[in-house]
Amino acid sequence: MNLRKLQEIKPRKSFAQHWLKSEQALLEIIRAAELLKGDRILEIGPGTGILTRRLLPLVETLVAVEIDSDLCVGLTKELGGKQNFLLLQGDFLSLNLPSLLTSFPAFKKHNKVVANIPYNITGPILEKLLGTISVPNPEPYNSIVLLVQKEVAQRLVAKPGSRTFGALSVRVQYLANCELIYTVPAKAFYPPPKVDSAVVRLVPYQIEPQAENAQQLETLVKLGFGAKRKMLRNNLQSFVERDRLTHLLKQLNINPQARAEDIGVSQWVTLSNQLGAIKSEEARSQE
Repeated sequence: MNLRKLQEIKPRKSFAQHWLKSEQALLEIIRAAELLKGDRILEIGPGTGILTRRLLPLVETLVAVEIDSDLCVGLTKELGGKQNFLLLQGDFLSLNLPSLLTSFPAFKKHNKVVANIPYNITGPILEKLLGTISVPNPEPYNSIVLLVQKEVAQRLVAKPGSRTFGALSVRVQYLANCELIYTVPAKAFYPPPKVDSAVVRLVPYQIEPQAENAQQLETLVKLGFGAKRKMLRNNLQSFVERDRLTHLLKQLNINPQARAEDIGVSQWVTLSNQLGAIKSEEARSQE
C-alpha cells in the first residue's frame, strides 16, 4: 500500500492509530520474528494490513485482532480469501481468544506474536501476553516481537542502576528475555507520532532462581518502586522492619542505601525468598 492510499484511510486518535510506512522497519520486524513455515502467528492491531500481507506467505496461520470495524471491512475485502488468515473484530484486551478459537480449530494455539501495537495500551497487552509474576502465562509463546514506543522499549531492556530501570523492567524481565532490535523514527509513520519507536523481541523463559512466593515478590516490587527517590529500606518498611532489612541487604552484598532501581531481577528474587524465610521463622517463634 503506497503513501497516497495510506493517507486515504484516516487514522483515529481514539485508537492511537499511526500507519507504519517504512519498508526497513517492516523488514526488521519480520527478521526479528525468525519465522518458520510452521509458525502460527497472532497479530494485534493489523490496521491497514501492511504487516499482515508480508507475514501471510511466510507462516502456517495468522490470527489478527482488530478493534476498528471500518478497518476490518477493508482487511476482509483484501485478505478474507486467504486460507491461512483469520480476522477477529474486537478489543484484544477483552477477547477470550482460546474460547473464540474453539470454533476455528485450524487457528488454535498460535506460537508467536508479531505486531505493531497501540502504544496507549502497551502495558496491559504485555500483561495479557506474558502474564504476571504471580500468574505467568501457562502456555508461553516461543517469541513476541512488538513495535512499541522507544521509551517503553528502553525500560523493557534496562539494566539495574540505569534511569530507565523500573517496576516494568523487573516484572517483564522476570518472565522473558528482552532485546531491543531496531529503532524506528517517527517519520516512519503516517501521521508521524510525537515519539520514536522501537522493535523489541521478548522470549519467555523461567528465571533462576524462581520466586518461592511469587505474590510476595510482586508486592515487594510494587512497594520498592512506589517512591523511586527513596531508599529501598524505607519503601519496604511496611513489609519488614527497617533495621532487619538493612542487615539482610548487607548479607546479600546489596548496598543498604540502594534504591529499587539499583538491584537486578535475580537480586529481587533472592531478597523476596530471604524475606519469606525470615517471615516463616518469625511465625514459628510465635507458635
